Amino acid sequence: MLLISYFMKAKTINGKSTEEIRIALEQSMADEFRPTLAIVFLSIKQDRKAVCEVLNNKGIDIFGATSAGEFTNGHQSQGEIVMLLLDISKDNYCILLEDIGDRSLNEVAHNIAQAATQKFNRSGLILSGTILSGTGKLLDGNTVVKIMEEVFGPGVSMFGGMAGDDITFTGTHVFTNKQSSDYGLLVLVLDEEKISMHGMAISGWKPMGVMRTVTQSDDNLIYTIDDLPALKIYLRFLGKDTSTAADQINFFESISVHYPFLIERKGRDPKICGPIGYDKEKNALICESYVPQGARFRFSTPPDFEIIDTVITKAIELKTESQTDADALLIFSCAGRLSALGPMAQQENEGLADVWKVPMAGFYTYGEFGKGLDGQHEFHSSTNSWVALKEK
Repeated sequence: MLLISYFMKAKTINGKSTEEIRIALEQSMADEFRPTLAIVFLSIKQDRKAVCEVLNNKGIDIFGATSAGEFTNGHQSQGEIVMLLLDISKDNYCILLEDIGDRSLNEVAHNIAQAATQKFNRSGLILSGTILSGTGKLLDGNTVVKIMEEVFGPGVSMFGGMAGDDITFTGTHVFTNKQSSDYGLLVLVLDEEKISMHGMAISGWKPMGVMRTVTQSDDNLIYTIDDLPALKIYLRFLGKDTSTAADQINFFESISVHYPFLIERKGRDPKICGPIGYDKEKNALICESYVPQGARFRFSTPPDFEIIDTVITKAIELKTESQTDADALLIFSCAGRLSALGPMAQQENEGLADVWKVPMAGFYTYGEFGKGLDGQHEFHSSTNSWVALKEK
C-alpha cells in the first residue's frame, strides 16, 4: 500500500520479506520519487542486513529499530517490515548511533547529545534505543531524557520509542546503514529551522477508586500498599482472590498490563507505571520503573474506547491550536496498549493518521519518549507518543 504526500515528499511501504520490500521500494520510485531517508521498523524475525542492503543500493539513509508489531496507513502486522520514506535535503538531518559496550549510558548519551548540538542551531530529536540486550543489559530511558534536556534545554522537541523484539524479551536492536547494536542509543537529529515537529505523548488512562500509598518499596519493587501485601491488594482490586501460585501467574500475566498505576506528582500529570511481574516469595509487585516509598497513586479504569477518543481529541486540539498541517507522521505506541486495547489500538493509530491525513508509520515499543500534556518530556509507559513532521 502507498500513501503519498505532496509537500515534504513522503511515502510508506510495507512487506513480509526483504524481497517484498525491494519490490515496493522500486514501485514507490517509479514516479521519480527519490527518498533520502528511510525510517524502518521491523521484526527481529526479518533479515536486517538484507533490508539495509536494499536501501544502501539506493543511497538511502537508515534510521531503524526492531519492533513488537509495526504499522502504516491501513496496515498493521507482527513479524513484518514497514518504512516511512522521506525525500528531504540531507543538509536538514543527521543520524547518530552509539553502541554502549562497557561504557556508561550517561557517557554515551552525553556524547550523542553533544554531537547533535554541533549539527544545527536548533535541533529536534527522534530517539530509539535497545531497552534490553541479548545478554540482559537494560537501558534506562529516564536517564536519556534527563541528559538530553541537560544538554539541549527543556524546550527541545523530543519523541520516539524503545525498540521491541516481538514480545520475546530475547534482545532488541537499533541500526543504521552500516552499524547495528543490541545495546545502544540511536538519534535522528532534525534541523527544526527547516522541519517543524508537533506532537505529544498521552496515555488516555483515567484514575479510579481511592488514593493509595506505597508504604514499603525498594527501587522497582513494591512490597506493601497501605501496609498490606502489594500483590494481594492489586489482585483484590482486579476482583481476583487467587488460591494458588499458578492461578496468580496466569491471571497476572493475562490482565495486569491493562491496569497501570497513576502515580501522583506535584505540579505534573500522574506518572503511568505498570506492574510487569511479581515476587511470589515476598508478595511484592515488580514495576517497570522506580517507585519511591511514600508515593501516592490510584488504580486505573478498564481499557475502553474513551482512551482512544482522548488521544485523538487532544491531537485535533493541538493541530487546531498550532494552525499547521503535516507532511508525515510517526507513531510510537506502547506494546502494552496493543495487549490492553486489542483492535482498538489500530483504530487509535488510524485515527491519528486521519487527523493529519499524511503518510504514517510506527511500531509498538518497549517505552516511549515524548512531551506530555503538562508540557514536560518524559520516558513513558502504556503511552502513545506521536509526532507530525512538516517541511517549512
